[in-house]
Amino acid sequence: MNLLPTAPVARVAPVNLLIVDDVPQNLVAMEALLRRDGVNLLLAQSGAQALELLLEHEVALALLDVHMPEIDGFSLAELMRGSQRSRDVPIIFLTASPNDPVRAFKGYESGAVDFLHKPVEPQVILSKVNVFIELYQQKQLLKARNEELERAIKLNETMTAVLTHDLRTPLSAILLCTDKLSFDLPEDSGAQQTLVHLETSTLRMARMVEQLLDFSRIRTGGLRLQLERCDAGKVVASVVEEAGRANPDANIHYEQYGDVRLHGDADRLGQIVSNLVGNAVVHGGKQGVQVQLDGTTAERVVLQVRNAGQIDPALMPRLFEPFKASFHASKGLGLGLYIADQFVAAHGGTLQARNEDDGVVFEACLPRRVA
Repeated sequence: MNLLPTAPVARVAPVNLLIVDDVPQNLVAMEALLRRDGVNLLLAQSGAQALELLLEHEVALALLDVHMPEIDGFSLAELMRGSQRSRDVPIIFLTASPNDPVRAFKGYESGAVDFLHKPVEPQVILSKVNVFIELYQQKQLLKARNEELERAIKLNETMTAVLTHDLRTPLSAILLCTDKLSFDLPEDSGAQQTLVHLETSTLRMARMVEQLLDFSRIRTGGLRLQLERCDAGKVVASVVEEAGRANPDANIHYEQYGDVRLHGDADRLGQIVSNLVGNAVVHGGKQGVQVQLDGTTAERVVLQVRNAGQIDPALMPRLFEPFKASFHASKGLGLGLYIADQFVAAHGGTLQARNEDDGVVFEACLPRRVA
């Protein structure tokens, strides 16, 4: 049995055509020619009536007679172009006057897509109307699909946020149980090594959950910075020390210059450093990672993270995109650099990467104060 909800069947709404002519016989003739299923004809004998209909209905095409009392076709077209609701409605002018290039130019200048002379061949007007009906229907279909896609994306991001939020509780329970078991078991037992692997995997999963939460906040506009005066040097030093403990084989060297105090969110700054240093450790940690924080200029603080290796030039334009193909797919979700870039941007700064002769450099420029 299929328990999944089925997609609703799309209903095609009638297409509205506006026909404006001060001669009733002409309206009757056009109505007889264009009436069919799926087409709703809006008939007006003056420009004022036409404007009232445009306020009530969305129109796919307007057929305007040029010669009308009070408001002629050209004036009506200009009024339509001045309204947000009707400015994009295609207009075909109909006139009984002889072919006059000056009048035709005025018609096109008023926003017409075509200029026809009466008597109009029925097949000519039918073919032109059919083209605009089809274009309008395709536009509406595309609009509906875009709205459906936006709803699906928003729902997916909401579900991701809910799921990742709920996953943190069992992960915390696993870590607590791991710590307790490590105290109860002898240090030289084989079970201790198993617990180490379990704790490492759980911490890695917890980092993925946090990345998904950050990703969801960024995409849904839920990211908020807790701005305060903070010492970026202490933040970076703490992250580098933590990365060194977690990766004892990596050679991480940290240098600091000048005044590195700034106005920012210390937790988000820590995540920026953690993601950049973590990325450098993965791709060149054994050859050495250099972290440098430069506060020698008055306007900004510059963080540089350097590691051995080179970034594929083909990947460089997509380096800060989410879920991109990464160098080591097993190391994460491909969100670390994206999140770092978004957090730097939220602080009003820029994050760039470049290849140099001796390795890869990621450089984050952070203003002293967030605008």
